[in-house]
Amino acid sequence: MQIVSNIALISINETLIVQVISFLIFLFVINRVMFQPLLKTRGDRDQYLSRIARDIVQAKEDVEQYTFELEKRRNKVRSEAFEINKELESVGNQEATDIVDAALKEVSAIKEDTTRKLEAQIDEARKQVQKESEPLAIQIMEKILDRRISHEAH
Repeated sequence: MQIVSNIALISINETLIVQVISFLIFLFVINRVMFQPLLKTRGDRDQYLSRIARDIVQAKEDVEQYTFELEKRRNKVRSEAFEINKELESVGNQEATDIVDAALKEVSAIKEDTTRKLEAQIDEARKQVQKESEPLAIQIMEKILDRRISHEAH
């Protein structure tokens, strides 16, 4: 073996070429084993995060759309309920009016029937009083006059 003495900082010889080739092989291996999988994993993660961000934006838009539709339906249901309530109130008022009218007619019919019965009783009482008053008047007149009055005179 030969000892080469050189004072230069860098000496170019066969070992430099071997070191360069070793370095290039190392770069190739590290690129295949570490950098490419890392870059692929980073790219996959970026795609995953991008997809999640799109899904979040889409979910927010869906929530806004569903909220809008829900509010629209709620307003529609409220207006329908209000209309039904007004309609029921109107029907209730009409039924109450009909019931009051029927009650007034019934009261009027009962009043007319009672009036007819009272008038019939009054007429009957007048006839009865008339029947009883004639003989009583004759008796009073006979007592006052002290004589008999014939019934044919009347």
